[in-house]
Amino acid sequence: MNIGLLGGAFDPFHKGHAALIKGAVKSGIVDAVIVIPSGRSPFKSNRSMSAAPYRYYMTKKAVEEIFRNENVFISDIEFMYSGTSFTLTTLKEIMKPSYIRTFLKANGIKAKEADGSHRYFWITGSDVLPTFEKWHEPLKILDLCTLLVASRPGDGVDVKEQIVRLEKVLGIRPDIEVFKIEGVEAASSDIRKSNDLDQVPDCVKEFIQTHNLYSEDEPLKYVSEKASDDFADFSIVLYRYLGEKRLLHTLNVGLLSAYYASIYDKGLCDKALIAGELHDCAKELDESLQEQMARENSGDLFTEKKLLHSPAGAVMAQREFGITDPEILDAITYHTTGRGNMSLLDKIVYLADKLEPSRTYADLTEERELAVKDIDAALALCVKSVKKKFDSRGQKIHPLTIDFMEELGV
Repeated sequence: MNIGLLGGAFDPFHKGHAALIKGAVKSGIVDAVIVIPSGRSPFKSNRSMSAAPYRYYMTKKAVEEIFRNENVFISDIEFMYSGTSFTLTTLKEIMKPSYIRTFLKANGIKAKEADGSHRYFWITGSDVLPTFEKWHEPLKILDLCTLLVASRPGDGVDVKEQIVRLEKVLGIRPDIEVFKIEGVEAASSDIRKSNDLDQVPDCVKEFIQTHNLYSEDEPLKYVSEKASDDFADFSIVLYRYLGEKRLLHTLNVGLLSAYYASIYDKGLCDKALIAGELHDCAKELDESLQEQMARENSGDLFTEKKLLHSPAGAVMAQREFGITDPEILDAITYHTTGRGNMSLLDKIVYLADKLEPSRTYADLTEERELAVKDIDAALALCVKSVKKKFDSRGQKIHPLTIDFMEELGV
């Protein structure tokens, strides 16, 4: 098979990306296209781009909706290895027979074709050619694949001229094939800055709005570079432990926690970001393991199944993510129950967990408005809802939550 590979940040996936894929398929040069959202980009800081799971799931929705009946697939290969997501590394990983054969079969390609020999094409716009020699190990890239270059009206790049130039610079004539695409004017950076979503598919627009991406008051601007890097790296690790819905929820809680901290105590922004992101890290572990870890953390304080992940999460945060800060670990431990004498960080993570943007279980307008003005008043409203739910079901309220309620006057 001739396999086209399209890598990129896709932050967000827009109509220009869709046109690129459509053009590659229409060209007949490739039999299938694999879209590969980047994990750890070598070109962009973590502060300037959305965490990898946001970009992966956003792109996945677009690919599955727009190219439902075509051989266009999405790969999470860049979540599977550590280190920077260089094109060369991704090529080597995806070309391994053990990976590509399994991947193609899982996506409906017949075994005979999947197990056969493959030729690889790296799909890109013609605008990369003037700087291709600056890519990481460009000669090795060209040794593994053909560049499949999209040319669109008015792009200002003479491909033949660039081939001659690259031959002089690299010392070899690059293997390049060209296909035509429609001229779609769309740039991810412009979309992020303006939050004008006219150039993104409807499913991507819905995703962005659901998770409040590209907001004018970006929470990551309040945190340190290290915290931003940790948030990005941890999100890739969490991908291995959590399903889509839970993972996106945890990222939302991390960002909203950082935002709340920027209002009430900017010195807590780093801790809030990480505590919020990791609060549910143990949620999908085997229940017996959760129970063991919860007991290790808190003895018999948490015995209900729905509560185990909180103390277990603090243990996992230590073991898997190297978190030693007791404030962060406490915020994770008590994010479901609350407790008496809650710290500000405890309150922030508890509240963000209830109010993150994808929460749709109730009308949270009043709580969200209060959250940026009076954190205790917002907490009181949330706790009243919790009490009402437990009372209606005839369920007992955890003693820690009772202490929390009494302090809030609920």
